[in-house]
Amino acid sequence: MLSIWEKEALLEYDFIIIGAGITGLSAALSLREKKPHASILILERGLLPTGASTKNAGFACIGTIGENLNDIALLGEDRVIQLMIKRWEGLQLTRKRTGDSSIDFEQNGGYELLIENKNETLDKINYLNTLLKPHFKKPIYSDATPLIPTFGFNKKMVKGMVFNHIDGQLHSGKMIHKLWQLCGEQRIKIITGAEVISVPESSQKLQVVTQLLNTPESVISFGTSQLLICTNAFIKKLLPDVKVCPARGQVLTTSPIPNLPFKGTFNFDEGYYYFRNLNNRILFGGGRNLNFEAENTIELKITQTVQHKLEWYLREMIVPDKPFSITERWAGIMGFGIDKTPEVRRYSERICIGVKLNGMGVALGSKIGEELALLSIT
Repeated sequence: MLSIWEKEALLEYDFIIIGAGITGLSAALSLREKKPHASILILERGLLPTGASTKNAGFACIGTIGENLNDIALLGEDRVIQLMIKRWEGLQLTRKRTGDSSIDFEQNGGYELLIENKNETLDKINYLNTLLKPHFKKPIYSDATPLIPTFGFNKKMVKGMVFNHIDGQLHSGKMIHKLWQLCGEQRIKIITGAEVISVPESSQKLQVVTQLLNTPESVISFGTSQLLICTNAFIKKLLPDVKVCPARGQVLTTSPIPNLPFKGTFNFDEGYYYFRNLNNRILFGGGRNLNFEAENTIELKITQTVQHKLEWYLREMIVPDKPFSITERWAGIMGFGIDKTPEVRRYSERICIGVKLNGMGVALGSKIGEELALLSIT
């Protein structure tokens, strides 16, 4: 039961955004830049962002040589170059808004561990550097194989290594905290614990029907002229015809490891496994390729199969001679498309969507949010 005060002052907005993750918050801030007097509301179904924005590994990266070569085979050179540029621009926009210190950004570079096909990958370094030089002005990739013993990896398992000098890492929780703070400063309202259950659209306006978290009887409808949906893998709950595939990413962290011999972001097996230093701890995630069918889910839980494999790689390959324990485990949900290209489009007269960030939300979120905001006002 709503009061007259609520009905007259709290339920109508010029723009409503569903999803208080990186994309949704960035879309709101971009909207404010273009529409300084508009009323803007963000609705988040969880008390904290639900998908991957605060559950990812904090990789501020544009893609490894192996990933980009695979994407070129699928999409062609031009589309992959544009995708890499978009990731880079998204990262720069985030850093400009938040400042590096507030999100613990460090540009320690990124490394790809070559388990197989060492020479085939290393031979492509010049090819990719030449392809990207007109856009990034200097070589991005280099052979880092001599560093394998320095980093302490199992040399029998890691046969080569490629370095990407522009990749970085950040603290995902501090990034969202800062974006929330910026939204507050810009008079952007955020309501958490409100799950959107339907979005009926009429010729006059659109209703955003919400249900309060764990309170089925509390249903509230908000009115808006334009709706921006930034729920990524969860969008099918509202728009079942949008072709997005959910993908669970499982993560763990270790106890502090004295004299941890490496810094930066690392991945292997076509990016299906990824790890980084978290000060002197290791954050390690991935393994969904062990069982794609099981991991293509929106269920936020961890599984023994994946967690055991992550621990095995830690003990056998990454830090084979150092004792550690596992201190945290969690999972996040990403959204993927068939061709790894984000989908930003007008779905209907009053609805725009920005989804399918394909595991690159940290890099792409701000850029996709900016594109979505511009689309919603045109």
